[in-house]
Amino acid sequence: MSYTVAKGNQRVDPDQVGEAGKIPAGVVDLRSDTVTRPTAEMRRAMAEAEVGDDVYGEDPTVNRLERRAAEIFGKEAALFVPTGCMGNLIAIKMWTHHGDEVICEERSHVNLYELASMSAIAGCMPRVARAEAGLLTWKEVEAVIRPKIYYDSQTALVCLENTGNMWGGTVYPTAQLEEICDHAHAAGLKVHLDGARIFNAATALGENVAGMTRKVDSVMFCLSKGLGAPVGSMIAGSKAFIEKGRVYRKMFGGGSLLPGAAMGIERRRTLQMRRIPLQPLQTAVVQMREDGSDAPATARLTRRLGAPRTRIQIGEDELVHGVVACVRFEQAIANLGKRREGLECHGSSANLQLHCFKESPS
Repeated sequence: MSYTVAKGNQRVDPDQVGEAGKIPAGVVDLRSDTVTRPTAEMRRAMAEAEVGDDVYGEDPTVNRLERRAAEIFGKEAALFVPTGCMGNLIAIKMWTHHGDEVICEERSHVNLYELASMSAIAGCMPRVARAEAGLLTWKEVEAVIRPKIYYDSQTALVCLENTGNMWGGTVYPTAQLEEICDHAHAAGLKVHLDGARIFNAATALGENVAGMTRKVDSVMFCLSKGLGAPVGSMIAGSKAFIEKGRVYRKMFGGGSLLPGAAMGIERRRTLQMRRIPLQPLQTAVVQMREDGSDAPATARLTRRLGAPRTRIQIGEDELVHGVVACVRFEQAIANLGKRREGLECHGSSANLQLHCFKESPS
C-alpha cells in the first residue's frame, strides 16, 4: 500500500518509510521544520513528566503548559490541541455559523491543506483574496466582504497566517495586521491568526508574540515546528473562547488521556520566556535567532538550485522556508553543476531531498 504526500506528489510506501526517513549523521534536512527529532533532554522530560487525565482537567503538566502559553501571548486562557489543523478548525467553528464565509488568502494553509474542514465540519466556505507575498491588506480584505443582504452568505471571520507557509515564510508587519483587526472588528468580524510559526515571525521582527497578536480574537501556534517539540499545538484567546473550544476539541476527537507524557518536552523545552522556570520558548527562540543567521546563505543556495520564491526580504535579512522540495531533481543538479561541496542530494523526477552539511564532509 502506498499514498501520495502533500506538496510534492511523492508516493510513499509506509513499509519503506523507516529506511527513507534516515538522515546521515552530520547533515541538516532542509525539507521542513517538521522533520526535527526529539533531543535526549526532551526524551528525559517525557519520561519524568507528571501526568493525569486531561479530559478531567487533571494533567498537571498540560495545565501548566496552558497557563504559560496564555501568559506568553497575553491572553486569558489557552488550550492544548493535538494538531494545528484542529486548532484552526476549532477557532473557525467558534467564530462562525453554518453558511458563513471565512476570508483567507488564496494560498493559505486553511484554504489549501486542511482538507476543506471548514466546509466539511464547520459548515463554512472560504472566501479567498489574493495578496502580494501572501500578506493581505485591509483593502484586499474589504473587497471580498459580503454585503448585508439576506439572500447572500455572510462574512463572519478573517483568517490570517503568520508566517505565510506557501509564500516562503513571509512575515506580516504588526501594524498591517493590526489595521486589519481594527477595521474587521468595526465591521463586526472576528479575526483568527494561524500562527503555526509565529515565533519565527517574532524572531524576524524582533518583537514579542503578545504584542504581535494583541488585537486578534484567537491565535493558534504549533509546538512541533520551529519550537522543536515532536507533537502538539495551542490555541489562545478569551476564557469563554477556550471554554467552548474545549468542547469542540472533544467533539473533534482531541481529548487526551495522560498527554503530559508527551508534553514534558513542551514544558521543558518549549515554553520558557522571561526566565520563568518551565524551560520553554526561550531556548527555542534563542535557537531560532542562531538559525536565522544562516538565512542569507540558505537563500543563495536555494537560488542556485532554481527553487522559486526563495528570497523574502525582511529589513536587511532574507528568510527562506520550505522551498527546496519545489525543485525537480534533474533541474537542481543541472543548476548546481560542479558546485556541490557540502551537499548531499537524493531524489527522483518528482521530488528533491536536499541535505546541507554544516561543514563540508571530509
